[in-house]
Amino acid sequence: MGCWRRKKKNKKKEKEKARIWFLRNGSMFLEQLIADCNGISNPIRVFSSNQISKATNHFDPCSLIDQSETFIWYKGVIEGRSYMLKRFTEPWREDEPYNDIVLSVRVSNYSGFPKLMGCCLDFPTPVVVFKDLEFRFLNRRGSIGCEDAPLLPWNVRLKIAKEVATAIAYLHTAFPRVIIHRDINPRNVLLDKNGTAKLTGLSLSVTLPEGKSWIEETVLGTHGYADPIYSMTGILTASSDVFSFGILMLVLLMGRRPFLVGSDGVLDPQRLMLDYVRDLQERGEPVEFGGDSNDMRLCQMKMFLDLALRCCKKRNEDRPKMILVAKEIKLIEKGKLDCSGDGQI
Repeated sequence: MGCWRRKKKNKKKEKEKARIWFLRNGSMFLEQLIADCNGISNPIRVFSSNQISKATNHFDPCSLIDQSETFIWYKGVIEGRSYMLKRFTEPWREDEPYNDIVLSVRVSNYSGFPKLMGCCLDFPTPVVVFKDLEFRFLNRRGSIGCEDAPLLPWNVRLKIAKEVATAIAYLHTAFPRVIIHRDINPRNVLLDKNGTAKLTGLSLSVTLPEGKSWIEETVLGTHGYADPIYSMTGILTASSDVFSFGILMLVLLMGRRPFLVGSDGVLDPQRLMLDYVRDLQERGEPVEFGGDSNDMRLCQMKMFLDLALRCCKKRNEDRPKMILVAKEIKLIEKGKLDCSGDGQI
């Protein structure tokens, strides 16, 4: 009898905890959603903690499919449907999960992003629920699987770049207030079952004040991809995303992480691949592209490299707008640019 009472008491405590977390998380989420959408928002489903726990077998590692420093991805089934569940563990800032939900609501109907289905507010930090399209995650070399996995075919890498560029351009141009992603890197790119790239990782994204082209923000993001101007000044602009995307292009092109290996055989965060490539270009030496020699499309790859380096120009005003970057990659893919020219449109 005593054991039964303790179980009942513990269950009651868990319900009370969930209620407190829901009230706390729910109020924060609603405040942010109202502020972002001016009182007009798309309805999303609210899942219970019981549904999330059952779907992940209480966040069992066997349900885990990927993880980063601040969140973990799980796969689970709720009411017969498969979902991707994103659980924040140690966010850098308290508002990250809510930011992710709010912005995912805004872009959810656009094909360049995973479709948000709902969230659960019954945990210390919200769990975000996306439609499962049998996603695969890019690794740090822009491929699939372990770090030393073979690179994807060049036409697939080019298609990924095109689709990610289009998604970023959508953030920059589709809304009255520009959205800056702020953390573009391969780990925030998913491939669905059809091989279509989806951009994720909106938790660090920033919505600029209406009519403004920049904002001063705490420097956050992934080392090796962050815009040096933003890193030094804290001034965040749409061109910061352009720079980060340029680094992603180099990673996809060369199949290497954005750092070079030091003399000890370990990646050196102070030795950047961008500086290495620039130096080769200045000395007129060839850049080694990644992939199988039978898969090389040198004309496309050279134009792609030129565009990547223009995205990474040292001055904001020298970098192309993201919408032009997306258009140029489409032309490279279709073979409509002259390889002997500079490739600019």
